[in-house]
Amino acid sequence: MRTDEEFEEPEPAPPGPRTRDRPPLVRELLLVAGLFLVYKLGRQLAAGHTAEAYRNSREVWDLERALHLPGEGAVQSSLLHGDTLVQLANTYYAAVHFPATAAFLVWLYLRRPSHYIRARRALAAVTAAALVLHLTYPLAPPRLLPVTGLVDTARLYGPSVYGPPDADQLSNQFAAMPSLHFGWALMVALGLIAVTRSVWRWLWLLHPLVTLLVIVGTANHFWLDAIAAAALLGLALAAVRRPRHVPAPTAVPRPRRPARRRTLVGAGR
Repeated sequence: MRTDEEFEEPEPAPPGPRTRDRPPLVRELLLVAGLFLVYKLGRQLAAGHTAEAYRNSREVWDLERALHLPGEGAVQSSLLHGDTLVQLANTYYAAVHFPATAAFLVWLYLRRPSHYIRARRALAAVTAAALVLHLTYPLAPPRLLPVTGLVDTARLYGPSVYGPPDADQLSNQFAAMPSLHFGWALMVALGLIAVTRSVWRWLWLLHPLVTLLVIVGTANHFWLDAIAAAALLGLALAAVRRPRHVPAPTAVPRPRRPARRRTLVGAGR
């Protein structure tokens, strides 16, 4: 007689709750669209404070000089060495801001849903805080302030997303503080660095760096506009809860079956 013990292979545990972290797509589309419309409406409500915006702009310019910040003119001078370079800067300002942020949110939604929720909340918080500043502290961009000596590179070399300030019905050009161009770009870079593990992931910081040089070189923002955006983003990330850690699925062994005795034919006869 002999006894054989049979063992079963470990059975994989059911998938973790990663897919349950992804919010409904239709709800997210409506939420993001609603936030965008509210922001655009708020910017329009902030329009009409031209004199105050110019006065605040002069105060920001004087404060930067008191803080010994580098002049925005040095960045613009480097762009004006050639038409191609300044046109590339204008194109980056006009065409990269929204598509890059949208692509970042879509990728997070599909691949890192728990991180998507935090990024979306942080961007919403930064945008809401920016809207409050636009309402309470209108600010003309440096390209509209003669004392800066800066030129409107988009108007001179193209492409431009703005019309004449007094007749522009699509945007509020007196809402430079803070710079959402820089704030959103910094969020994209920090978010991708946090959720990826490539040794090259730190290169994502080039996006906010290039954005900073572009918004300053095209005279659409002061240095302090970018600093204010970075500070607001830091506060938003500190306030938004981190995504919970989802442990990797582990193998769960099946219970061992009791030993089964095999009886030889003819035994006991």
